[in-house]
Amino acid sequence: MKKYEHVLALYPYFGHSTPTMGMFPPTGLEYIVASMKDLVGKVTLLDLRYERAYQDPKVLSEFISSQIDLLCISVGWDSQFRKICDYMSQLPPEVCTIVGGYKATLEVEYLFERCPNIDMIVRGEGEDIIKQIVTGVPCKDIRGLSYLNNGEIIHNENHPLPDIASIPFPDRSLRKHDCYWIQLGVRLSSTTFDTILTTRGCPFKCKFCTFSLNPLGQKRSYTERPLESVIEELKTVKADFVLLSDDNFFTNPKRSEQLCDMIIENKIKKIFAVQARIDMAKHPRVLDKAEKAGFRVFLIGIESPHDRILKQLDKGITQQQVRDAFAILTQYDFFLHGYFIYGNIGETEEEMLYIPKFAKEIKLDSITFQKLRVEKFSPLKEIVEATPGYYYEDFGGPVYSDRYGREELKRIRNQIRSQFYDLRQIRHIVDKIRRIGIFSWRDLMVALPHLPYLMYKLNRRKKRKKR
Repeated sequence: MKKYEHVLALYPYFGHSTPTMGMFPPTGLEYIVASMKDLVGKVTLLDLRYERAYQDPKVLSEFISSQIDLLCISVGWDSQFRKICDYMSQLPPEVCTIVGGYKATLEVEYLFERCPNIDMIVRGEGEDIIKQIVTGVPCKDIRGLSYLNNGEIIHNENHPLPDIASIPFPDRSLRKHDCYWIQLGVRLSSTTFDTILTTRGCPFKCKFCTFSLNPLGQKRSYTERPLESVIEELKTVKADFVLLSDDNFFTNPKRSEQLCDMIIENKIKKIFAVQARIDMAKHPRVLDKAEKAGFRVFLIGIESPHDRILKQLDKGITQQQVRDAFAILTQYDFFLHGYFIYGNIGETEEEMLYIPKFAKEIKLDSITFQKLRVEKFSPLKEIVEATPGYYYEDFGGPVYSDRYGREELKRIRNQIRSQFYDLRQIRHIVDKIRRIGIFSWRDLMVALPHLPYLMYKLNRRKKRKKR
Protein backbone atom coordinates (compact mmCIF):
# COMPACT_ATOMS: atom_id res chain seq x y z
CA MET A 1 0.00 0.00 0.00
CA LYS A 2 1.30 3.44 -0.93
CA LYS A 3 1.71 6.10 1.74
CA TYR A 4 -0.76 8.44 -0.02
CA GLU A 5 -3.74 7.09 -1.92
CA HIS A 6 -5.22 10.32 -3.31
CA VAL A 7 -3.27 13.57 -3.72
CA LEU A 8 -4.86 16.88 -4.68
CA ALA A 9 -2.55 19.25 -6.59
CA LEU A 10 -4.14 22.69 -6.30
CA TYR A 11 -3.48 25.81 -8.37
CA PRO A 12 -5.23 28.41 -6.16
CA TYR A 13 -5.62 31.38 -8.50
CA PHE A 14 -9.10 32.76 -8.96
CA GLY A 15 -9.18 34.39 -12.36
CA HIS A 16 -7.32 35.74 -15.34
CA SER A 17 -6.22 39.15 -14.08
CA THR A 18 -3.37 39.31 -16.60
CA PRO A 19 -3.17 37.85 -20.12
CA THR A 20 -0.44 35.36 -19.20
CA MET A 21 -2.42 34.10 -16.19
CA GLY A 22 -5.23 33.26 -18.58
CA MET A 23 -3.18 31.78 -21.40
CA PHE A 24 -0.95 29.14 -19.87
CA PRO A 25 -1.36 26.05 -17.65
CA PRO A 26 0.26 25.76 -14.18
CA THR A 27 3.36 24.07 -15.58
CA GLY A 28 5.42 24.39 -12.39
CA LEU A 29 2.80 22.46 -10.43
CA GLU A 30 2.51 19.94 -13.25
CA TYR A 31 6.23 19.16 -12.98
CA ILE A 32 5.68 18.37 -9.29
CA VAL A 33 2.74 16.12 -10.18
CA ALA A 34 4.81 14.33 -12.84
CA SER A 35 7.54 13.60 -10.29
CA MET A 36 5.19 11.97 -7.75
CA LYS A 37 2.29 10.48 -9.74
CA ASP A 38 3.83 7.00 -10.00
CA LEU A 39 4.58 6.97 -6.26
CA VAL A 40 1.01 7.62 -5.03
CA GLY A 41 -2.34 6.00 -5.72
CA LYS A 42 -4.01 8.84 -7.62
CA VAL A 43 -3.44 12.54 -8.34
CA THR A 44 -6.20 15.06 -9.07
CA LEU A 45 -5.07 18.35 -10.61
CA LEU A 46 -7.40 21.24 -9.80
CA ASP A 47 -7.06 24.69 -11.41
CA LEU A 48 -9.29 27.19 -9.61
CA ARG A 49 -9.23 29.56 -12.59
CA TYR A 50 -11.66 27.16 -14.27
CA GLU A 51 -13.33 25.43 -11.29
CA ARG A 52 -15.67 28.13 -10.06
CA ALA A 53 -17.56 25.86 -7.63
CA TYR A 54 -14.35 25.06 -5.75
CA GLN A 55 -13.51 28.75 -5.36
CA ASP A 56 -15.73 28.46 -2.29
CA PRO A 57 -13.38 27.02 0.37
CA LYS A 58 -16.29 25.20 2.04
CA VAL A 59 -17.01 23.25 -1.16
CA LEU A 60 -13.35 22.35 -1.64
CA SER A 61 -13.00 21.43 2.05
CA GLU A 62 -15.81 18.89 1.72
CA PHE A 63 -14.05 17.28 -1.23
CA ILE A 64 -10.69 17.24 0.58
CA SER A 65 -12.11 15.81 3.81
CA SER A 66 -13.96 13.04 2.00
CA GLN A 67 -11.32 11.93 -0.54
CA ILE A 68 -7.86 13.49 -0.10
CA ASP A 69 -4.99 12.40 2.14
CA LEU A 70 -2.34 14.82 0.80
CA LEU A 71 -2.85 18.39 -0.42
CA CYS A 72 -0.13 20.10 -2.51
CA ILE A 73 -0.59 23.80 -3.29
CA SER A 74 1.47 25.93 -5.69
CA VAL A 75 1.92 29.60 -4.73
CA GLY A 76 4.14 31.11 -7.37
CA TRP A 77 3.14 34.74 -7.84
CA ASP A 78 2.68 37.98 -5.91
CA SER A 79 -0.70 38.38 -7.60
CA GLN A 80 -3.62 37.53 -5.26
CA PHE A 81 -1.20 36.40 -2.54
CA ARG A 82 -3.19 37.71 0.45
CA LYS A 83 -6.44 36.37 -0.98
CA ILE A 84 -4.86 32.95 -1.54
CA CYS A 85 -3.54 32.88 2.03
CA ASP A 86 -7.03 33.62 3.33
CA TYR A 87 -8.40 30.82 1.16
CA MET A 88 -5.76 28.27 2.20
CA SER A 89 -6.27 29.01 5.89
CA GLN A 90 -9.86 27.73 5.61
CA LEU A 91 -8.94 24.30 4.23
CA PRO A 92 -9.10 21.19 6.49
CA PRO A 93 -6.23 21.11 9.04
CA GLU A 94 -6.44 17.33 9.47
CA VAL A 95 -5.20 16.68 5.90
CA CYS A 96 -1.42 16.93 5.40
CA THR A 97 -0.82 20.17 3.45
CA ILE A 98 2.34 21.05 1.53
CA VAL A 99 2.90 24.43 -0.12
CA GLY A 100 5.60 25.26 -2.66
CA GLY A 101 6.45 27.69 -5.45
CA TYR A 102 8.49 30.84 -5.93
CA LYS A 103 6.36 33.09 -3.70
CA ALA A 104 6.02 30.40 -1.04
CA THR A 105 9.82 30.11 -0.86
CA LEU A 106 10.06 33.84 -0.19
CA GLU A 107 7.30 33.88 2.44
CA VAL A 108 7.91 30.77 4.57
CA GLU A 109 7.47 32.37 8.01
CA TYR A 110 4.46 34.42 6.94
CA LEU A 111 2.69 31.38 5.46
CA PHE A 112 3.16 29.28 8.60
CA GLU A 113 1.84 32.14 10.73
CA ARG A 114 -1.06 33.05 8.44
CA CYS A 115 -2.09 29.46 7.62
CA PRO A 116 -1.62 27.22 10.68
CA ASN A 117 -3.00 24.25 8.71
CA ILE A 118 0.16 24.16 6.54
CA ASP A 119 2.43 21.29 7.56
CA MET A 120 5.39 21.71 5.20
CA ILE A 121 6.79 24.28 2.77
CA VAL A 122 9.05 23.21 -0.09
CA ARG A 123 11.74 25.80 -0.82
CA GLY A 124 13.15 26.13 -4.32
CA GLU A 125 12.78 23.50 -7.02
CA GLY A 126 10.64 20.74 -5.57
CA GLU A 127 10.73 17.77 -7.96
CA ASP A 128 13.17 15.71 -5.87
CA ILE A 129 11.75 16.94 -2.56
CA ILE A 130 8.18 15.84 -3.28
CA LYS A 131 9.37 12.33 -4.17
CA GLN A 132 11.02 12.03 -0.77
CA ILE A 133 7.93 13.30 1.02
CA VAL A 134 5.47 10.89 -0.62
CA THR A 135 7.79 7.90 -0.11
CA GLY A 136 7.97 8.55 3.63
CA VAL A 137 11.46 9.98 4.14
CA PRO A 138 11.47 11.72 7.58
CA CYS A 139 11.11 15.49 7.38
CA LYS A 140 14.40 16.02 9.22
CA ASP A 141 16.26 14.23 6.43
CA ILE A 142 14.77 16.14 3.47
CA ARG A 143 16.91 19.05 2.32
CA GLY A 144 14.97 22.05 1.03
CA LEU A 145 12.06 21.46 3.42
CA SER A 146 10.66 23.74 6.12
CA TYR A 147 8.20 22.16 8.53
CA LEU A 148 6.57 22.50 11.94
CA ASN A 149 7.84 20.47 14.89
CA ASN A 150 5.90 21.03 18.14
CA GLY A 151 5.02 24.54 16.99
CA GLU A 152 8.58 25.42 16.02
CA ILE A 153 9.52 26.13 12.38
CA ILE A 154 12.44 23.98 11.27
CA HIS A 155 14.40 24.99 8.16
CA ASN A 156 16.52 22.20 6.70
CA GLU A 157 19.54 23.11 4.58
CA ASN A 158 18.88 23.93 0.93
CA HIS A 159 18.40 21.12 -1.56
CA PRO A 160 20.85 20.91 -4.47
CA LEU A 161 19.32 21.75 -7.83
CA PRO A 162 18.00 18.64 -9.61
CA ASP A 163 19.33 17.36 -12.92
CA ILE A 164 16.94 18.59 -15.61
CA ALA A 165 17.49 15.42 -17.66
CA SER A 166 16.07 13.30 -14.81
CA ILE A 167 12.84 15.29 -14.35
CA PRO A 168 9.76 13.84 -16.09
CA PHE A 169 7.72 16.27 -18.18
CA PRO A 170 4.07 17.11 -17.35
CA ASP A 171 1.32 14.56 -17.97
CA ARG A 172 -1.20 16.60 -19.94
CA SER A 173 -3.85 13.89 -19.66
CA LEU A 174 -4.43 15.04 -16.06
CA ARG A 175 -5.71 18.43 -17.22
CA LYS A 176 -9.44 19.03 -17.20
CA HIS A 177 -9.33 22.25 -19.23
CA ASP A 178 -7.62 23.72 -22.28
CA CYS A 179 -6.03 27.14 -21.88
CA TYR A 180 -7.25 30.04 -24.00
CA TRP A 181 -6.57 33.77 -24.11
CA ILE A 182 -8.87 34.94 -21.33
CA GLN A 183 -8.96 38.46 -19.96
CA LEU A 184 -11.27 39.56 -17.13
CA GLY A 185 -13.40 36.48 -17.60
CA VAL A 186 -13.81 36.92 -21.37
CA ARG A 187 -12.39 34.32 -23.79
CA LEU A 188 -10.79 36.24 -26.63
CA SER A 189 -9.74 33.52 -29.07
CA SER A 190 -10.21 29.92 -30.13
CA THR A 191 -6.42 29.38 -30.08
CA THR A 192 -5.22 27.11 -27.26
CA PHE A 193 -1.96 27.72 -25.37
CA ASP A 194 0.67 25.60 -23.67
CA THR A 195 4.29 25.86 -22.58
CA ILE A 196 7.30 23.55 -22.38
CA LEU A 197 10.81 23.87 -20.99
CA THR A 198 13.81 22.60 -22.98
CA THR A 199 16.59 24.12 -20.83
CA ARG A 200 16.99 25.64 -17.40
CA GLY A 201 19.30 28.45 -16.37
CA CYS A 202 21.16 31.19 -18.21
CA PRO A 203 24.92 31.76 -18.67
CA PHE A 204 24.63 35.56 -18.73
CA LYS A 205 25.02 37.80 -15.67
CA CYS A 206 22.86 40.88 -16.22
CA LYS A 207 22.67 42.83 -12.96
CA PHE A 208 18.91 43.41 -13.11
CA CYS A 209 18.06 39.75 -13.71
CA THR A 210 17.65 36.85 -11.28
CA PHE A 211 16.24 34.28 -13.74
CA SER A 212 19.38 32.18 -13.29
CA LEU A 213 18.85 32.21 -9.49
CA ASN A 214 16.08 30.53 -7.57
CA PRO A 215 14.51 32.44 -4.65
CA LEU A 216 17.14 30.94 -2.34
CA GLY A 217 19.91 32.58 -4.35
CA GLN A 218 21.13 29.29 -5.82
CA LYS A 219 22.73 29.69 -9.22
CA ARG A 220 21.08 27.51 -11.84
CA SER A 221 23.78 26.76 -14.38
CA TYR A 222 22.64 26.49 -17.98
CA THR A 223 21.57 22.86 -18.54
CA GLU A 224 19.88 21.21 -21.51
CA ARG A 225 17.28 18.49 -21.82
CA PRO A 226 17.93 15.76 -24.37
CA LEU A 227 16.31 16.84 -27.64
CA GLU A 228 14.62 13.45 -27.99
CA SER A 229 12.78 14.13 -24.73
CA VAL A 230 11.69 17.56 -25.98
CA ILE A 231 10.22 16.05 -29.16
CA GLU A 232 8.54 13.30 -27.15
CA GLU A 233 6.88 15.96 -25.00
CA LEU A 234 5.90 18.10 -27.99
CA LYS A 235 4.04 15.11 -29.43
CA THR A 236 1.80 15.14 -26.32
CA VAL A 237 0.96 18.84 -26.74
CA LYS A 238 -2.43 19.45 -28.33
CA ALA A 239 -2.39 23.25 -28.04
CA ASP A 240 -2.04 25.48 -31.10
CA PHE A 241 0.42 27.95 -29.54
CA VAL A 242 3.44 26.79 -27.52
CA LEU A 243 5.78 28.99 -25.48
CA LEU A 244 9.27 27.53 -25.09
CA SER A 245 9.90 29.08 -21.70
CA ASP A 246 13.70 28.75 -21.68
CA ASP A 247 15.41 31.90 -20.41
CA ASN A 248 17.12 32.18 -23.82
CA PHE A 249 16.20 29.66 -26.50
CA PHE A 250 19.26 30.50 -28.63
CA THR A 251 21.93 30.12 -25.93
CA ASN A 252 23.29 27.13 -27.92
CA PRO A 253 22.55 27.96 -31.59
CA LYS A 254 23.62 24.52 -32.83
CA ARG A 255 21.15 22.84 -30.48
CA SER A 256 18.40 25.32 -31.47
CA GLU A 257 19.00 24.44 -35.11
CA GLN A 258 18.84 20.72 -34.35
CA LEU A 259 15.53 21.14 -32.52
CA CYS A 260 14.08 23.09 -35.45
CA ASP A 261 15.17 20.29 -37.80
CA MET A 262 13.53 17.68 -35.57
CA ILE A 263 10.29 19.67 -35.35
CA ILE A 264 10.18 19.84 -39.15
CA GLU A 265 11.09 16.15 -39.58
CA ASN A 266 8.41 15.06 -37.11
CA LYS A 267 5.82 17.31 -38.81
CA ILE A 268 4.92 19.06 -35.57
CA LYS A 269 2.65 21.92 -36.57
CA LYS A 270 2.55 24.59 -33.88
CA ILE A 271 2.97 28.31 -33.47
CA PHE A 272 6.04 28.74 -31.27
CA ALA A 273 7.10 31.65 -29.09
CA VAL A 274 10.58 31.97 -27.56
CA GLN A 275 12.52 34.25 -25.25
CA ALA A 276 15.79 35.44 -26.74
CA ARG A 277 18.66 37.91 -26.84
CA ILE A 278 19.69 39.88 -29.92
CA ASP A 279 22.69 37.54 -30.37
CA MET A 280 20.41 35.23 -32.40
CA ALA A 281 20.64 37.66 -35.31
CA LYS A 282 24.21 36.42 -35.87
CA HIS A 283 22.85 33.04 -36.97
CA PRO A 284 20.69 33.51 -40.10
CA ARG A 285 20.67 29.78 -40.90
CA VAL A 286 19.09 29.08 -37.50
CA LEU A 287 16.56 31.86 -38.07
CA ASP A 288 15.68 30.42 -41.48
CA LYS A 289 14.96 27.04 -39.92
CA ALA A 290 13.09 28.58 -36.98
CA GLU A 291 10.77 30.33 -39.42
CA LYS A 292 10.15 27.05 -41.29
CA ALA A 293 9.52 25.19 -38.01
CA GLY A 294 6.73 27.57 -36.99
CA PHE A 295 8.54 29.99 -34.70
CA ARG A 296 6.56 33.21 -34.90
CA VAL A 297 6.87 35.21 -31.67
CA PHE A 298 10.22 36.43 -30.32
CA LEU A 299 10.29 37.94 -26.82
CA ILE A 300 13.52 39.92 -26.72
CA GLY A 301 15.15 41.58 -23.74
CA ILE A 302 16.54 44.95 -24.84
CA GLU A 303 16.13 46.77 -21.51
CA SER A 304 17.34 50.22 -22.63
CA PRO A 305 18.20 52.24 -25.74
CA HIS A 306 21.06 53.96 -23.92
CA ASP A 307 24.62 52.61 -23.88
CA ARG A 308 25.28 54.08 -20.44
CA ILE A 309 22.38 52.18 -18.90
CA LEU A 310 23.09 48.98 -20.84
CA LYS A 311 26.59 49.05 -19.38
CA GLN A 312 25.21 49.80 -15.92
CA LEU A 313 22.99 46.70 -16.20
CA ASP A 314 25.83 44.53 -17.58
CA LYS A 315 23.61 43.67 -20.52
CA GLY A 316 26.60 43.07 -22.76
CA ILE A 317 25.19 44.88 -25.81
CA THR A 318 25.17 48.39 -27.27
CA GLN A 319 22.48 50.45 -28.94
CA GLN A 320 24.16 50.01 -32.32
CA GLN A 321 24.24 46.25 -31.88
CA VAL A 322 20.51 46.33 -31.16
CA ARG A 323 19.91 48.34 -34.34
CA ASP A 324 22.06 45.97 -36.41
CA ALA A 325 20.27 42.91 -35.01
CA PHE A 326 16.81 44.24 -35.77
CA ALA A 327 17.84 45.19 -39.29
CA ILE A 328 18.19 41.41 -39.76
CA LEU A 329 15.30 40.17 -37.63
CA THR A 330 12.72 42.39 -39.33
CA GLN A 331 13.41 40.57 -42.61
CA TYR A 332 11.65 37.49 -41.24
CA ASP A 333 8.00 36.73 -40.51
CA PHE A 334 8.54 37.03 -36.77
CA PHE A 335 6.40 39.05 -34.37
CA LEU A 336 9.03 40.98 -32.39
CA HIS A 337 8.21 41.96 -28.83
CA GLY A 338 10.75 43.98 -26.83
CA TYR A 339 11.20 44.28 -23.07
CA PHE A 340 12.40 47.57 -21.59
CA ILE A 341 13.21 48.83 -18.09
CA TYR A 342 12.63 52.45 -17.07
CA GLY A 343 13.48 54.29 -13.87
CA ASN A 344 17.10 53.10 -13.96
CA ILE A 345 19.68 54.68 -11.68
CA GLY A 346 20.51 58.13 -13.00
CA GLU A 347 18.03 57.87 -15.88
CA THR A 348 16.32 61.13 -16.81
CA GLU A 349 12.72 61.59 -17.95
CA GLU A 350 13.95 62.46 -21.42
CA GLU A 351 15.90 59.19 -21.58
CA MET A 352 12.88 57.18 -20.40
CA LEU A 353 10.63 58.78 -23.00
CA TYR A 354 13.04 57.82 -25.76
CA ILE A 355 11.96 54.18 -25.29
CA PRO A 356 8.84 54.34 -27.53
CA LYS A 357 10.66 56.33 -30.21
CA PHE A 358 13.58 53.91 -30.25
CA ALA A 359 11.21 50.92 -30.32
CA LYS A 360 9.58 52.28 -33.46
CA GLU A 361 12.94 53.12 -35.03
CA ILE A 362 14.05 49.47 -34.80
CA LYS A 363 10.55 48.32 -35.89
CA LEU A 364 9.45 46.41 -32.83
CA ASP A 365 5.87 45.19 -33.15
CA SER A 366 5.03 45.53 -29.46
CA ILE A 367 6.78 46.38 -26.20
CA THR A 368 6.54 45.80 -22.47
CA PHE A 369 8.12 48.28 -20.08
CA GLN A 370 8.66 47.71 -16.38
CA LYS A 371 10.06 49.79 -13.57
CA LEU A 372 13.50 48.79 -12.33
CA ARG A 373 13.10 46.18 -9.58
CA VAL A 374 15.36 44.69 -6.93
CA GLU A 375 15.27 41.00 -6.00
CA LYS A 376 16.80 39.67 -2.79
CA PHE A 377 19.89 38.21 -4.45
CA SER A 378 20.22 40.67 -7.33
CA PRO A 379 23.56 42.51 -7.70
CA LEU A 380 21.44 45.65 -8.11
CA LYS A 381 20.49 45.51 -4.43
CA GLU A 382 23.87 46.77 -3.24
CA ILE A 383 24.05 49.38 -6.01
CA VAL A 384 20.63 50.85 -5.15
CA GLU A 385 21.41 50.85 -1.43
CA ALA A 386 24.71 52.64 -2.09
CA THR A 387 23.20 55.32 -4.35
CA PRO A 388 21.90 58.41 -2.49
CA GLY A 389 18.30 59.27 -3.30
CA TYR A 390 17.30 55.77 -4.50
CA TYR A 391 15.32 53.26 -2.47
CA TYR A 392 13.00 50.24 -2.60
CA GLU A 393 10.45 48.99 -0.08
CA ASP A 394 10.26 45.24 -0.69
CA PHE A 395 12.26 42.61 -2.52
CA GLY A 396 10.71 42.17 -5.93
CA GLY A 397 9.29 45.67 -5.71
CA PRO A 398 10.13 48.71 -7.83
CA VAL A 399 12.96 51.15 -7.28
CA TYR A 400 12.03 54.79 -6.68
CA SER A 401 14.09 57.91 -6.24
CA ASP A 402 13.71 61.33 -4.68
CA ARG A 403 13.37 62.74 -8.20
CA TYR A 404 11.08 60.03 -9.63
CA GLY A 405 8.59 58.72 -7.10
CA ARG A 406 5.39 56.75 -7.67
CA GLU A 407 3.40 59.48 -9.35
CA GLU A 408 6.24 60.65 -11.59
CA LEU A 409 6.99 57.12 -12.81
CA LYS A 410 3.31 56.43 -13.33
CA ARG A 411 3.00 59.54 -15.50
CA ILE A 412 6.08 58.55 -17.49
CA ARG A 413 4.73 55.00 -17.91
CA ASN A 414 1.48 56.37 -19.34
CA GLN A 415 3.42 58.57 -21.77
CA ILE A 416 5.54 55.65 -22.96
CA ARG A 417 2.40 53.60 -23.55
CA SER A 418 0.48 56.31 -25.41
CA GLN A 419 3.47 57.31 -27.57
CA PHE A 420 4.08 53.73 -28.73
CA TYR A 421 0.58 52.26 -28.88
CA ASP A 422 -1.02 54.84 -31.13
CA LEU A 423 -3.70 53.97 -33.69
CA ARG A 424 -1.16 53.31 -36.43
CA GLN A 425 0.79 50.83 -34.25
CA ILE A 426 -2.37 49.00 -33.19
CA ARG A 427 -3.42 48.64 -36.82
CA HIS A 428 0.06 47.33 -37.64
CA ILE A 429 -0.16 44.74 -34.82
CA VAL A 430 -3.54 43.46 -35.98
CA ASP A 431 -2.40 43.22 -39.60
CA LYS A 432 0.84 41.42 -38.72
CA ILE A 433 -0.55 38.80 -36.35
CA ARG A 434 -3.11 37.93 -39.02
CA ARG A 435 -0.57 37.92 -41.87
CA ILE A 436 1.99 35.66 -40.20
CA GLY A 437 -0.66 33.33 -38.79
CA ILE A 438 -0.50 33.91 -35.04
CA PHE A 439 -4.23 34.53 -34.90
CA SER A 440 -6.78 34.06 -37.65
CA TRP A 441 -9.38 36.58 -38.73
CA ARG A 442 -11.85 34.39 -36.85
CA ASP A 443 -9.92 34.91 -33.62
CA LEU A 444 -9.69 38.64 -34.22
CA MET A 445 -13.42 38.78 -34.83
CA VAL A 446 -13.96 36.98 -31.55
CA ALA A 447 -11.74 39.42 -29.64
CA LEU A 448 -12.68 42.78 -31.13
CA PRO A 449 -16.36 42.89 -30.03
CA HIS A 450 -15.25 42.40 -26.42
CA LEU A 451 -12.80 45.31 -26.35
CA PRO A 452 -15.33 47.98 -25.26
CA TYR A 453 -16.48 45.73 -22.39
CA LEU A 454 -12.88 45.04 -21.35
CA MET A 455 -12.05 48.75 -21.36
CA TYR A 456 -15.12 49.39 -19.22
CA LYS A 457 -14.07 46.69 -16.73
CA LEU A 458 -10.48 47.94 -16.60
CA ASN A 459 -11.65 51.51 -15.94
CA ARG A 460 -13.92 50.30 -13.14
CA ARG A 461 -11.00 48.45 -11.54
CA LYS A 462 -8.84 51.59 -11.68
CA LYS A 463 -11.58 53.66 -10.05
CA ARG A 464 -12.01 51.10 -7.24
CA LYS A 465 -8.25 51.14 -6.60
CA LYS A 466 -8.27 54.95 -6.38
CA ARG A 467 -11.09 54.85 -3.82
